[in-house]
Amino acid sequence: MTKQPAEHPDAGTADRLFALLLAVLPHHLLSRGMHALTRWEYPPFKRLLIRWALKHYRIDLSEAVDEDPEHYACFNAFFTRALKPEARPIESSPDAVVSPVDAEVSQAGTADDNWLVQAKGRYFTLEDLLGDADLARRFRGGSFATLYLSPRDYHRIHMPVAGSLERMIHIPGRLFSVNHATTRAVPRLFARNERIVNLFDTPAGPAAVILVGAIFVGSMDTVWAGTVTPVERRVSQWRYDGEGSSPVRLDRGQEMGRFNMGSTVILLFPPGSVGWSDQFVAGSTVRVGKRIGHLEDRT
Repeated sequence: MTKQPAEHPDAGTADRLFALLLAVLPHHLLSRGMHALTRWEYPPFKRLLIRWALKHYRIDLSEAVDEDPEHYACFNAFFTRALKPEARPIESSPDAVVSPVDAEVSQAGTADDNWLVQAKGRYFTLEDLLGDADLARRFRGGSFATLYLSPRDYHRIHMPVAGSLERMIHIPGRLFSVNHATTRAVPRLFARNERIVNLFDTPAGPAAVILVGAIFVGSMDTVWAGTVTPVERRVSQWRYDGEGSSPVRLDRGQEMGRFNMGSTVILLFPPGSVGWSDQFVAGSTVRVGKRIGHLEDRT
């Protein structure tokens, strides 16, 4: 294993103070409160929240299947709204890897053996992220991407490539915010927050689509399991590739989950399986279905 890269975090005083404030807040209590508020169906309240979000985040409802804000039962129904298929066409090239989300690219590249870049001067390990040394070995030296969803983004998550689900792992943790300030200031941020690791068998080999929770994102959904919030504060695992389990097969571009507020998706592919597009770099923006890379010829 390569030694830990030297850390020289590019975090200023404001970032550190913000991270310190977050560290002392009751993350899960606040998130449970937000969960209740965003599902409150009292018409004046949900109408006020939806109108505020439309104006503040400049959301284009013409892309939504239901363009009338009055039709949403609560703010969360509006926030996780479905889009018209033509609003997010899926790249048709057989070798394409497509964006699973509308997001900003936080980082993208190749893992340095077991190490992933969190932000300039900050790193974390595959083993910490996945919570399993054997599983981490599959992705050492492979391609990775970290995609940040802001509150204004479409919040459903789609498949970057076709795949069959092998297992889903829920790893409990904190719920730090995952914005630019915290990625610069909080060590091992994505390996400390609550997350759902979804492992697929794909044309690229094993692939992981990881949903990272954040403050006010106390619940994350998958299309096969619904809301994933185990009561026990320990790692929970479900297998879908053996006898007695219902197979889950999803096509490229098919919906696989959703966030209930803004957060982060991390993609992992094994070495030599995926090459990222030249434009797929930190700071760029992506939309569901757009090509972000290609499958390497593994013959």
